[in-house]
Amino acid sequence: MLTILGFVMIATFLVLIMMKKMSPIAALVLIPALFCVFVGKGAHLGDYVLEGVGNLAPTAAMLMFAIVYFGVMIDVGLFDPIVRAILRFCKADPVRIVVGTALLAAIVSLDGDGSTTFMITVSAMYPLYKRLKMSLVVMTGVAATANGVMNTLPWGGPTARAATALKVDAADIFVPMIPALAMGLVAVFLLSYALGLRERKRLGMLSLDEVLEKETASETVLVGTGGGTDGRTSLTKKTTGGTGATGGAGSGTDADAADEADEDDGFQGLDPNRATLRPKLYWFNAGLTVLLLTAMIMEWLPIPVLFLLGAALALTVNFPHMPDQKARIAAHAENVLNVTGMVFAAAVFTGVLQGTGMVDSMAKWLVDAIPSGMGPHMGLVTGLLSLPLTYFMSNDGFYFGVLPVLAEAGQAHGVGTLEIARASIAGQALHMSSPLVPAVYVLVGMAKVEFGDHTKFTVKWAVLTSLVVLGSGILFGII
Repeated sequence: MLTILGFVMIATFLVLIMMKKMSPIAALVLIPALFCVFVGKGAHLGDYVLEGVGNLAPTAAMLMFAIVYFGVMIDVGLFDPIVRAILRFCKADPVRIVVGTALLAAIVSLDGDGSTTFMITVSAMYPLYKRLKMSLVVMTGVAATANGVMNTLPWGGPTARAATALKVDAADIFVPMIPALAMGLVAVFLLSYALGLRERKRLGMLSLDEVLEKETASETVLVGTGGGTDGRTSLTKKTTGGTGATGGAGSGTDADAADEADEDDGFQGLDPNRATLRPKLYWFNAGLTVLLLTAMIMEWLPIPVLFLLGAALALTVNFPHMPDQKARIAAHAENVLNVTGMVFAAAVFTGVLQGTGMVDSMAKWLVDAIPSGMGPHMGLVTGLLSLPLTYFMSNDGFYFGVLPVLAEAGQAHGVGTLEIARASIAGQALHMSSPLVPAVYVLVGMAKVEFGDHTKFTVKWAVLTSLVVLGSGILFGII
């Protein structure tokens, strides 16, 4: 009964948010609460929720201060050179823009943190997608899938969990999987190219010369002028003199007011005159960020503590005056509230799943359903199971609860533990779009995309990418 109710609860949640009958926060809270009553454990709902909140509180704290930290870094211009380089490559070609999104997400994913990747990628690419009226779910889907493949890095989480759960070396899992994971990245870039071609066909061939031409007297922003008679989307240049930065204050001129009224479609990510820029502190901010990421990878302190200290230091040095600090915090408060609110709502969902025993029951049912004849092929079975299981439960639940059982079953049929461990990371491209992953709410929140729309668009491509990784691993003899 618990197994059935667990699957029904997850299916109900996904259907309601994809049909936009409920907001993700409401669905994450109300649906598990209702099913907790169905299970007959309504009296323990409070305990389950508090336990879930306790488990996710460090993640929520990390996201809160990470958003503030990277928001400040974006405000002060740390990522402007990266943004300009990516946009110079992309110009106004949808194919280049989508491929550039995948490339940027893959590069930034080297830090091992999904939230960081999504904050930087969306901040860089969102203005361009909006100005050219490209599909924002293409951006979120490509970024999430690229990050999912890169999430298999030893310091990213899943590989370390698999190594810990099965008592093997993380390098022995990851290094042999590099060719298969490389094929996964190739699949992501091919997907990006195909989606870019589709966007180009939908929008028409866009043209924009010298999109990043250096202006000495004023700022150049892109202004859409509508579709032309030949099916091409024409773009013109508009010169303004205001600030209009992301999170920056406007100057109050008529031109700025017009830009503010069209804020949703504004191409404001490269404003060279925004009041928040701190060019004299560029190398300090770059050094602080490198130090922060190094400390995170080396695990000198817990990640929430690192971002808390980093955010406090970044605010103090870049904005020594209290009103300026309050303005920066207020500018990013909406993102902070949206993301942390979603994380705590997800704590209700995971708390009920774990507390009522639904997760354990579902995992046991799936493992028991494996035909005995599949024993010699437990590597393939583990890889296939990693797709739904890492989507419907946390990485901790899968790697520490299910993977040891699968490894034991594999050993009984002569399948090595390392083979099982390698197969277990194949589903990470899909995992990064799971409603139980806090980072995905950073992605959809900053991109202003409905979670249901992101799910409907991304899941099929993420499954395909995961299958490419798994198939490549089998083809190369790694799994």
